[in-house]
Amino acid sequence: MTEAQRRALARLWPRYGVALGDAPLVPAVLFRRAAPVILEIGFGNGDALVAAAASQPDHDFLGVEVHRPGVGSLLLKLADAGIENVRVIVADANDVLARLTPGTLQGVHLFFPDPWPKKRHHKRRLLQPAFAARLREVLAPGGYLHCATDWEEYAAHMLAVLEATPGFVNAAGAGRYTERPASRPMTRFERRGQAEGRPVRDLVFRRMEPSAR
Repeated sequence: MTEAQRRALARLWPRYGVALGDAPLVPAVLFRRAAPVILEIGFGNGDALVAAAASQPDHDFLGVEVHRPGVGSLLLKLADAGIENVRVIVADANDVLARLTPGTLQGVHLFFPDPWPKKRHHKRRLLQPAFAARLREVLAPGGYLHCATDWEEYAAHMLAVLEATPGFVNAAGAGRYTERPASRPMTRFERRGQAEGRPVRDLVFRRMEPSAR
């Protein structure tokens, strides 16, 4: 962690940070308004989250990350840009989902999660059937889950898991990936992966309306 990141955590956490306790997370209380809420899980250094929040001031964003240097970087960027529609939680994503009321979220972003490429580590991958079911439950009907990865085998795994999750429908059609939406900003991480010859796969799934199940 750099000294700037350390200072950002000390100075800016009261402005943007949310301590995760045992009580439910209520976005209308955190943001002091009623607005569509998007959750980004594992925001890294925060580039995509900052870009999304800046381009959608009528939405509120919850960012979840366990890597504190990345949190410090995000806080600096939020303050520099004067962005106020983001709140940050340092916690395991499962603990955050457990404190959200079903149907709370308009969207969930899961960009470039750890692919755990070795076969013996595949069970550590975040997007597993039980996790996908939790994501479906916190999404409002019509809400979306947007995933992106530059590991082809993990993309296939995500596609299979999500298409097998009741209540989700593939926005691109069964068995297909989505063209990269303009709303997902290109990050340095992604450009590096492309330079190394790893194509990026986007997946967008919608939570079906109850009557459509």
